[in-house]
Amino acid sequence: MSWLGLKTHQLEALQKMHNGCILCGGYGSGKSRTALAYYYIQNGGDVRTKTYSVMGLPFVDDTITKGKTLEIQDLYIITTARKRDTHEWEAEMSHFLISPDPEADMYSHKVVVDSWNNIKKYIGVKDAFFIFDEQRVVGYGEWTKSFLKITKQNEWILLSATPGDCWSDYIPVFIANGFYKNKTQFNNEHVIFKRFTNFPQIDRYIGLSRLTRLRNRVLVDMDFNRLTVPHHIDVNCGYNKENYRRLWKERWNYWEDEPIENASQFCYLCRKVVNSDESRQVAVLEILEKHPKAIIFYNFDFELDILRNILADYPMAEWNGHKHQEMPTGDRWVYLVHYLAGAEGWNCFTTDTIIFFSQTYSYKTLVQACGRIDRMNTPYTDLYYYHLKSNASIDVAIARALKNKKDFNKRRFYDGK
Repeated sequence: MSWLGLKTHQLEALQKMHNGCILCGGYGSGKSRTALAYYYIQNGGDVRTKTYSVMGLPFVDDTITKGKTLEIQDLYIITTARKRDTHEWEAEMSHFLISPDPEADMYSHKVVVDSWNNIKKYIGVKDAFFIFDEQRVVGYGEWTKSFLKITKQNEWILLSATPGDCWSDYIPVFIANGFYKNKTQFNNEHVIFKRFTNFPQIDRYIGLSRLTRLRNRVLVDMDFNRLTVPHHIDVNCGYNKENYRRLWKERWNYWEDEPIENASQFCYLCRKVVNSDESRQVAVLEILEKHPKAIIFYNFDFELDILRNILADYPMAEWNGHKHQEMPTGDRWVYLVHYLAGAEGWNCFTTDTIIFFSQTYSYKTLVQACGRIDRMNTPYTDLYYYHLKSNASIDVAIARALKNKKDFNKRRFYDGK
C-alpha cells in the first residue's frame, strides 16, 4: 500500500502524465493530489513506497526520473481566487511536506499559490514547475498570452474537468506544446470561416484526424467509478403568466418605466417575473423540511433578497460578490452561493443536497456546481439536486440548452428563435 493512498485511477494517470498534458478528471476525482504527486515524482519522490521518500534523492528503475539526482523545482500553482483564499492547495501539499510557508516546507524551494487574475506576475519565472488549475486558457485574451509566455520557460501541466467544447478551445495548449506556431497557423490549417458575415464565424473544421491525434496526446483522462448516486429532481413552479405575456408583447421595463434596450436585459426581466413567483419560495421551504442542510445556488441579487427574506430564521451564510463567508455548521443550515462566485473551487462533505433556485445559462457552470458535493471522500452515497423550473418559455429554453450540454443563447431567445 502506498504511503499516499492514491486510488487506482490516480496511479494509472501518473503513468501517462507528461510535461504539457491536460489532466482531465471529473469533479471529485482527485486531480489536485494527482498533480502534486506528479510534481513530487518529477523531483525525485516515490509514491510506491510504504513511507514518505525525500525529494531530490536518486532511486533506481524509475521510468520518469531515470535514476537521476534532481534539483527540486520551484512550484507555482495558478488557481481560482477562491481556492487560493481557502487554502485548499495547502491542505493537499501537506501530504508531501511542502508549503508556501518556508517554516512549514521541508525543502529549500519556492512554493506559490495564486489566482489567474495575477498570472502576469509570473511571466519572468524560469525553470520552475507550474500547475494551472481549472482551465482558464480558452480564447486568446491576456490570461492565454501570459500562459503561453510562461510555458516557454517552464515545465507545466493543466488540470480540467471540461477541457474543451470545440477544437478552438485547444489552440492555446496546442501552441504551448509546439504543435502550432500561433493561432493564425492553426486557423489556416483547420478552420473554414463563414462567408458574408460581419465578424469571423467558424463554419467547420478540417484536418480532424490530426486534431484528434493531437488532442489524444495532451489529454490524460482519469476514469474512476463513483460510489455516489446523483438524483436530479425537477421541481415545477408557477409564474405570473399575464405579466410574462405583457413583457413579451410590449418589450417594456415596468420596473424602471423605460423601453427594454437589449437581449440581456430582456432575459433578465423575464427571469425576474418567473423567479419571483411565490411558488418557488414555497418549493425551497418544502425541500428544506426533507433536507435541513442545503447549498442553494442562485443568479441574481433579487433572488438573494428573496432567499434572505424567506430563510431569515435559518442559520445562513453566503458566498457571492458581497460576502465571502465560511459554510455553516450544525444540523440545520443553508449556504447561499452565487453561480459566478462559487460554482467551482471548493468542496462540501457536510450535506447531500443542492437546490438550484434558478437555472444557470452555462452547462459547464452547472456541472461545476453539482461537483461541489460529489467528491471521492464524501460520506454520502445518495446526492440530491433539486432544479426549480417553470413552464415559462425562458425556463424551457434554458433547460433545453443545458440538456444538450450547451449554453443558453440570449440573442436567439430575444429574437424569438
